[in-house]
Amino acid sequence: MNRLRLGGVVAVGGSLGTLARYGLTEALGPPDGVPWATLTANLAGAFALGVLLEALLRAGEENATRRAIRLGIGTGFLGGFTTFSSLALETERLINGGQLGLAAGYVLASLSLGLLLALAGIAAGGARSRRTGPPEHGGVR
Repeated sequence: MNRLRLGGVVAVGGSLGTLARYGLTEALGPPDGVPWATLTANLAGAFALGVLLEALLRAGEENATRRAIRLGIGTGFLGGFTTFSSLALETERLINGGQLGLAAGYVLASLSLGLLLALAGIAAGGARSRRTGPPEHGGVR
């Protein structure tokens, strides 16, 4: 797949991820203190990226299909779904609103739980690969 098509895969994935985050934000409503939509998107995205990248890594060397999946889902969809800029902006608003404890808790929860969920995603991606086995031995990929 040429670079232009890979760029298109990233763009489509990013658009879908951004729409998914918008839908999540609409479903959870406007923040009344804790920005739940951003926190949920970032934590779910950290877990999903861990699962995806570990599964792709264990699937073998990157080929054209795996590269398109990594770029479309990882870079595109999950890049559009998660949002560091919203985390930074919402933290700034909490600080300016005098909610220093909530701002600190929000940042701490986002980073620490995001790391834990990324590690859990890696473990889940690895467990799935161990269960199915390598493709040359009849495993399902």
